[in-house]
Amino acid sequence: MEFQLLGNVVVSNTRGRVALAGAKIHTVLATLVLSHGRAVSDSRLSRSLWGTNPPATMSAQIYTYISRLRGLLGDEADLTRGQAGYTLRTSGPVIDVVDFERLARRGGEALGERRYADADRDLRAALALWRGPALGNVTEFLADEQRPRLEEARAGALEDRIETDLALGRHRQLVPELTGLVNSHPVRERLRAQLMTALFRCDRQGDALAVYHCGRKVLSDELGVDPGSMLHSTYLAVLNGELELPVVAEPVVAGSSPLRAPVPGMLPSDSHDFTGRQRELGALLDALRPQGPGRPLLSQVTGMAGVGKSALALRAAHCARPHFPDGQLYADLRHRDGSPKSPDTVLSLFLRALGSTEPQGGGPDDLVRRYRTLTAGKRLLVVLDNAGCDLRIEKLLPAGEESAVIVTSRSHLVTSRGVRTSFLGPMSEDESLALLAAVAGPERIAAEPEAARDVAHHCAGLPLALRIAGTRLAARPHWPVRRLARRLGEPTDRLRELSFGELSVSESLRPSLEWLTTEGRDALYVLPLLGEGPFRADEAAALLGRREADAEEALEELVDARLLELPDLDAQGYPLYRCHALVRLFAASLRAADPLPTPRARTVARIPVRTPQVVPRHSISA
Repeated sequence: MEFQLLGNVVVSNTRGRVALAGAKIHTVLATLVLSHGRAVSDSRLSRSLWGTNPPATMSAQIYTYISRLRGLLGDEADLTRGQAGYTLRTSGPVIDVVDFERLARRGGEALGERRYADADRDLRAALALWRGPALGNVTEFLADEQRPRLEEARAGALEDRIETDLALGRHRQLVPELTGLVNSHPVRERLRAQLMTALFRCDRQGDALAVYHCGRKVLSDELGVDPGSMLHSTYLAVLNGELELPVVAEPVVAGSSPLRAPVPGMLPSDSHDFTGRQRELGALLDALRPQGPGRPLLSQVTGMAGVGKSALALRAAHCARPHFPDGQLYADLRHRDGSPKSPDTVLSLFLRALGSTEPQGGGPDDLVRRYRTLTAGKRLLVVLDNAGCDLRIEKLLPAGEESAVIVTSRSHLVTSRGVRTSFLGPMSEDESLALLAAVAGPERIAAEPEAARDVAHHCAGLPLALRIAGTRLAARPHWPVRRLARRLGEPTDRLRELSFGELSVSESLRPSLEWLTTEGRDALYVLPLLGEGPFRADEAAALLGRREADAEEALEELVDARLLELPDLDAQGYPLYRCHALVRLFAASLRAADPLPTPRARTVARIPVRTPQVVPRHSISA
């Protein structure tokens, strides 16, 4: 069966289009399809159908809609009721949302790897799946919940497609389209920067500057903010004449002059709402500054999941770009599913960006040799994001003595090179409120300062959590801040609330489990039992039923995986451990999951969890 949600909701089977009547039946179908085969509870269907005001006959009406939908879909769909709710399953379904997300993701990755023809094909195919506003014939309640996420993904794919067109030299064709888009979306800075780039390449430098000044006024008048780093850097590039088409390396023809090697610019866009971390940013920039005393080749940013390592590394990399005139290389060392990329894959990507004209075959040693040859004598900045195994890093280090590398990782690197490490902890309350305001809007936060502080407190200083909370508020302008604060105030629901689109605190913490042995997982499992204050290894040992030395070894695993902090020593010199508030909730969710992870964990599960109470704020760093 084929399900189309990117427009009016439509379903087709082998006999053709299935006739559905009314917004309610379309809403039930869309809710089931968007669950991707997971059970949908009555309460979930009720929210989609009636929001927060269901009728007294809610259950009977839901049963009627399900029965009617089951009859309309026929034998090609299996719509069943289980203990957790209703589940819709079909054989080999075609869902336009899934196809769009897959094509947009693949096109974005191709754009990042400078495979512009592939990016152009996939992004255009993704955008062609849209037939109008998403979920056009469902209730306002489901539309308000799901449409902002889908429309934002569409806008991102459109911006990627335009970026691809610019790289392929289609600036003249883009000017009319971008002019209309900027008029429709005046505060989307990437679109405005793309219009400035297209105008500049059409020899209309004055018009490009006028677009910038108009955008600066709109941002100031409507949002009370200045242009972000992307728009401002585009403005400076227009002034300095630095927005020419990127150089594409071609084979050198005998008797001709060799082309200048391309200058790679692979850094992802800088975050326009980067907030706080000024001390850490200053230290990282000092390490990257040319001819600084004892500048190390490697600068590492480490900390727990969601603490803002990538954002800090990219802000520093953008600020340091003038120091590295031979270009900047960037690679996320993990796939979207969290699995590590092979060094050969990353090296092949870097070689293309550096203009290598040799065939991309050969063994791993050959790739390293070519990479070292192309980077020798150059001043390059390399950003390696989400690093894991140290041995993978060694192969990706450039040969140039004046080059530098920024690595983000949850664990400390142990290499033969000099490393300067920046450890990121939770944000302070002031930094948390500033980030929340940057994402949700300063007026929104200023209007409800107490509720905003409650939201920041529940996010426990974790930038990812704050960004999710701010994004949820921005996506729901009719919500008062106190509503989100109240929803976050229930500990058992907090992690579920701290999820929006592809952003999720729980999912960001989950890859940390791969570092753990069975003993480490058992230790993680008892963290909710130890409360929020510092604790010693002997307390964990008593819960685990292990020797203190064994318990301490397991706790050190959690420290290395950034699931536990080691803030201090007690009066006798024994280490004290402390668990971040959201990690405690994550560990509690693992305890509640079925099946339980290990036999020891099954034993521990019989001990009741001390559920944290909602108490007055005194520290958000938990």
